[in-house]
Amino acid sequence: MAAPMRCVRTAGFVTTHKLYRLIHTTIIRNKGLVLGLYEPATKGEDFILSKAAADFDKKCSGKLTSFIKSSTKKLKKGDNRVLFDNNAGFSSVVVCCVGKKEAGFNEQEQLDEGRDNIRTAVAGGVQTLRNVGETDIEVDPCGDAEAAAEGCYLGLFVYDELKAADKRKAKVASSCFTDQLIDRHSTEEQWQRGKILAEGQNWARHLMETPANCLTPTKFAEIVTAQLQELKCQVHVWDKEWIENKKMGAFLSVTKGSSEPPKFLEIEYKGSKGENHISLVGKGITFDSGGISIKPSAGMDEMRADMGGAACVVGALYAIAKLRIPISVKAYIPLCENMPSGSATRPGDVVTAMNGKTIQVDNTDAEGRLILADALCYAQTFNPLLILDIATLTGAIDIALGSGATGVFTNSTPVWDILQKASVRTGDRVWRMPLLEHYTKQITQSQLADVNNIGKFSRSGGACVAAAFLKEFVTNKNWLHLDIAGVMMNKDEIRYLTKGMSGRPTRTLIEFIQRLSQQQST
Repeated sequence: MAAPMRCVRTAGFVTTHKLYRLIHTTIIRNKGLVLGLYEPATKGEDFILSKAAADFDKKCSGKLTSFIKSSTKKLKKGDNRVLFDNNAGFSSVVVCCVGKKEAGFNEQEQLDEGRDNIRTAVAGGVQTLRNVGETDIEVDPCGDAEAAAEGCYLGLFVYDELKAADKRKAKVASSCFTDQLIDRHSTEEQWQRGKILAEGQNWARHLMETPANCLTPTKFAEIVTAQLQELKCQVHVWDKEWIENKKMGAFLSVTKGSSEPPKFLEIEYKGSKGENHISLVGKGITFDSGGISIKPSAGMDEMRADMGGAACVVGALYAIAKLRIPISVKAYIPLCENMPSGSATRPGDVVTAMNGKTIQVDNTDAEGRLILADALCYAQTFNPLLILDIATLTGAIDIALGSGATGVFTNSTPVWDILQKASVRTGDRVWRMPLLEHYTKQITQSQLADVNNIGKFSRSGGACVAAAFLKEFVTNKNWLHLDIAGVMMNKDEIRYLTKGMSGRPTRTLIEFIQRLSQQQST
């Protein structure tokens, strides 16, 4: 007689009968399976199994269907349950609900809900299996293997390498469940793409989580060089003397308070012939104390991630190179710390940027725009088709948008349209913000210099004023500025991302560049 089935309803974690689990895992150890299930199309109808789940149900003589029906509560979107007694080669099976089968683009939410539901359900499924001890997990593609892979690998990310070995999460091997699939090759290709997209974002998350004493500008440059050179990217690490020779006075003014030497990373991925390329610029403040305009101590530890823009850029380059996207990309990353000391820049000091404009620095905590100003000037010397900069730039964007979307400022509506469509697919949304002359006037009316780094009003429209400041150092007609301060961290807003640094919007950058390459080829 078969052992009785235990039904455990979860939304990410499960509690199991320890004796039952011990007995069962002596038969099949640490092999788990995630299967998808759709909510009923209409009230009163039964749930709908995914193709893979339906095939599996036949293989285990209907046990899956019986197990789901035996529960007193119905599965809702994002929920999952664990079946241990399946007699089909797995020590445990998680059935996860991916919502309505017909879910798709939601105009109000600016989101492909079907793909996002898959990410959320799969992430919850693999987390559940890891928590019951599985270390080898196969995942139902749920009709979109790319989204399923994203949910799988993003959901399993954890930064615990600095903890004692017994406190770390177990390493999990994951793969796509392709049993009895006719289009196995195509599904595997989609899975691999999703895996690479998630790996790019996870690398950005890893860099952002790393403590500032372990990720100085020098160490950041070393890690990125080692990783991207393996993928055939050319990486140049320029030192302080080079920065001085380029007359990057705005960048250098931020570095003055730190004993860590600044670095300037220049990276090239040559995915197409000719000189045409796009430029990515990432803010690389490896720790931001605020300088002389020092920040409050509460939450200052999070400023280890003030290089989030740089992390997203290198994470995107990792995926672009692995996917061999046919477009050329050049990236520019100014790296330094912003620290207070006797040699630090003082409020009221005036510095000169690479393009000759003078800047009155009235707040040393508005340092990101200073290092980006020189990086933007340098990027333009190579005549790119487009420049995109990305930075954890202002707390004001967090006040405006929270973690719902990345704020985008741009002088090009066609380019914005491409980015916006990319974000719908990735589920990592963007929102266009105003880039008006109204804000430009606030930073150009400076008492001592050509521009002021915080403008006339220190609080009102802070994200817009910061974007207007950057605009003073851009002549390219296709420019986008992404302020990611609001999406820097994840608490529980994005269910397929674990708590901590988010790495957003790395996958949107990758998708955006993919779409640009397709546009160029037509």
